[in-house]
Amino acid sequence: MSSSLNPQPFHVGELRAHGAAGTGTPGFAIREMMPDQHRQFFSSLRFAMLATTDNDGWPVATIVTGPQGFISSDDPQSLRIDATAHWQESFTSLLSADKAIGMLGIEFSTRRRNRANGYVTAFDKDGLHVHVEQSFGNCPKYIQARDVSNEKNDHSASSAEFFTDLSDEAKKIIDNADTFFVATASGNDTMHGSGVDISHRGGMPGFIRIDGNTLTIPDFVGNRYFNTLGNMLVEPRAALLFIDFITGDLLHLQGRT
Repeated sequence: MSSSLNPQPFHVGELRAHGAAGTGTPGFAIREMMPDQHRQFFSSLRFAMLATTDNDGWPVATIVTGPQGFISSDDPQSLRIDATAHWQESFTSLLSADKAIGMLGIEFSTRRRNRANGYVTAFDKDGLHVHVEQSFGNCPKYIQARDVSNEKNDHSASSAEFFTDLSDEAKKIIDNADTFFVATASGNDTMHGSGVDISHRGGMPGFIRIDGNTLTIPDFVGNRYFNTLGNMLVEPRAALLFIDFITGDLLHLQGRT
């Protein structure tokens, strides 16, 4: 089956972002289903980034890991994450049928990334089932090449610590980061093009400025779709996910933009 372009993929927030940037609405390659190369790419991964919203509408970001093949695609509009995947338990409780979800497949060694946005059709004994409504690739800009292993070790299970002010440890993770992920939502489920998105941000360590609990993050030139900034214009809440690639620790932040 061939994949077809979505003739009107952008919602009002994204269109506002295009206008504010003075670029006009760009050409795009956002499909309503996945081409075979995207399906094959997801099935080759050992981890993926996911985003949804909690019961209060706040975006939530996470990483899910598993052996190669733990993500599969039975048809161009479906992805399944196997039940054997390693999840953050706080995320799985949010995965109910019809829940909007954003997925980012990224391979650091080749600097390749593809996005798949849609909604949950089921979360059962076979795993997570996702219906894909948007599929598109991103350029390799600002992806820091690295080899990543998801092999379990003595530190694979740890407790969560909650805080309202950035601790010194959290600031150190942010300051050392050359990569993080941002989850955003359009807020209005009935709006054309609404949904949840998770995207990659990268730069040299120190590219994020920290002023108390405020982070200032540059927005580098990309594909000009402005999916993230467009969401922020209609729903200012966001979640950031930082990964310490040495220890495997995760730092998850929620705040207003």
